[in-house]
Amino acid sequence: MDQIQMELLKQVADLHEVPQGAYNFRVNGKGEARNTTEHIDIVTKTDKQGIDIVIKPGTKNESVHIPVVLSQSGITDLVYNDFYIGEDADVTIVAGCGIHNGGDAKSQHDGIHTFYVGKNAKVKYIEKHYGSGDGKGERVLNPQTIIKLSKGSYLEMDTVQIKGVDSTVRTTHATLEDGAVLVIKEKIMTHKAQQAKTDFTVDLNGEDCKANLISRSVAKGHSRQVFLSKINGNNKCMGHSECDAILMEEGCVSAIPEITANHLDAELIHEAAIGKIAGEQIVKLMTLGLTEAEAEAQIVNGFLK
Repeated sequence: MDQIQMELLKQVADLHEVPQGAYNFRVNGKGEARNTTEHIDIVTKTDKQGIDIVIKPGTKNESVHIPVVLSQSGITDLVYNDFYIGEDADVTIVAGCGIHNGGDAKSQHDGIHTFYVGKNAKVKYIEKHYGSGDGKGERVLNPQTIIKLSKGSYLEMDTVQIKGVDSTVRTTHATLEDGAVLVIKEKIMTHKAQQAKTDFTVDLNGEDCKANLISRSVAKGHSRQVFLSKINGNNKCMGHSECDAILMEEGCVSAIPEITANHLDAELIHEAAIGKIAGEQIVKLMTLGLTEAEAEAQIVNGFLK
C-alpha cells in the first residue's frame, strides 16, 4: 500500500504495521491482504461482496482487523460482512473505513455488518471512520450493523467519527436474549456543511437483558446531526439511552429518543442534553494561559475522550 493508504489505515485501525492475528484489508474495492489463525477463519462470500468471519467456540484473547481504505476518487463500495462468534469466545474486532478523496467525484463505502454472538461470548468491537483529501468530491460512509446476542452474551461497540466525513447514516438494530448485555459508545464531530444521522433500534426480548446507548457529539460550522434511539422493553429488562451534544457556531443537533415498555418489569430511561460550551469553562482555561480557541479545543477533546 502507498503512503496515503497507510495513513488511512493508521487513522481507522491504529495500525503502523501488519497486525498479529487474523486480518483482512480491503483497498479500493478489492481484497488486499488476509491472514487467518487456528481459531479464526475469514472466508470470501460467493454470492456478494464481503466476507464471513468465523470465530471458534472458546477462542480467547485474539483479535480480528478488517479495515477498509478508499484512496481513489469516484469509488462506490458495498460489502456484507457476517461475524459468527462461537460460544464462550472472548475477542476484539477492529473495523472502520478511511476515505481519501482528492478528486471531484463522490467516494462512498457502505458496510453492512451482522453479528451472531454465541451463548456467553464476549466481543469488543471498534469502528472508526475518517476522511481526508482536498478534492471537491464527497466522502460518504453509511454503516449498518445488525446484532443478535444469544443468552448471556456481551457486546461492547465503540464507534468514532471526528474528521472529514461529509455525509453519514449510521444504522444499528440489535436483539437481545436472556441475560445478554449491549453497550454502545458513539462519538461524532461534524464540521462545515457535513451531515450525520444515527439510528439505533434495540429490542430487549430476553429476561434480565440490558442495553446502554451513549452518544457524545459536537456540531461545528453549519453541520447538522440527528440522533434517533428506540428501545423496546419486551421482557424484564433494563434499557438506557443518553445523548449529549455541544453546539458551536451555526451547528444543529436533533435528539429524538423513544422508549416503549411492553412488559411490567421493563425499566427504561432516556436522557438528552444539547447546548453550547459554558463561558466560565473557557474563562477558567484562559486564566491558565490558553487562548480562547485553545480552550475550546481542550474542552471538546475532553468531551469526546
